[in-house]
Amino acid sequence: MLISTLAFACMNAIVKQLLHINAYEIVFFRSISSLVFTFTFLLKNKIPFLGNKKKLLVIRGLVGVTSMTFFFMSTKYLPIGTAVSLRYMAPVFAAIFAVFLLKEKVKIWQWFFFAIAFIGVLVLKGFDTELNSYGLLFAFISAIFSGLVYITISKIGKDDHPVVVVNYFMIISTIMGGVLSINNWITPVGIEWVLLLGLGVFGYFGQLYMTKAFQVATTNQVAPLKYLEVIYTVLFGVFIFSEVYTFWSLLGIALIIGGLVLNILYKGKQK
Repeated sequence: MLISTLAFACMNAIVKQLLHINAYEIVFFRSISSLVFTFTFLLKNKIPFLGNKKKLLVIRGLVGVTSMTFFFMSTKYLPIGTAVSLRYMAPVFAAIFAVFLLKEKVKIWQWFFFAIAFIGVLVLKGFDTELNSYGLLFAFISAIFSGLVYITISKIGKDDHPVVVVNYFMIISTIMGGVLSINNWITPVGIEWVLLLGLGVFGYFGQLYMTKAFQVATTNQVAPLKYLEVIYTVLFGVFIFSEVYTFWSLLGIALIIGGLVLNILYKGKQK
């Protein structure tokens, strides 16, 4: 999980470095470079590409690309660490959707922990006067659709191989990112080609090692470590991009992550 979160943080840093390139084009390169890995894996292991639950796989791809696009858009307006923290509100929205769509129950203590995370958002917006409203809105939309991703994957269950699920996501993202970026295409120059293709490499290995972590350890041991991505990303923002985080922004981020980690630990104890 340490390797996974570092890989995702590196991907976030590359996105921030490419501010002049539109979000759709970044989605395109992030996806098409990951397709190399997913296609190779499926071919090598002779796993059918189409999968079983095709409609749900397409829906997962559509909500996934929407979440990813809005996250990349939010990084144009927000410090990268703040954008990542807000995107991590996804489990809160996933829990709300699960109540209505999957008829799952959320316990009172979980709502309390979610409230702590929401207070963190209010602290960010209410006290950090530098926080851009467009960026906040884009990050929130990203988190909402990411919550829908969790629900869709839950509905797919074990009927399809995880790489088949990711492959659908990458194919749909490549198509949508490519089509939507046509009118605003900026041809990469020099090192930008390496950075754009690196998005897919870091993204793929982030997913791979996260999966491995959940396979070899219990969820409540591993899941809290996911939020190390925020710490890595904040550090990259400070030391690479000279971003400034106020006391209130750091407090808001801490409340968001703290509330979500407490929820994971609580759920682990209930099993």
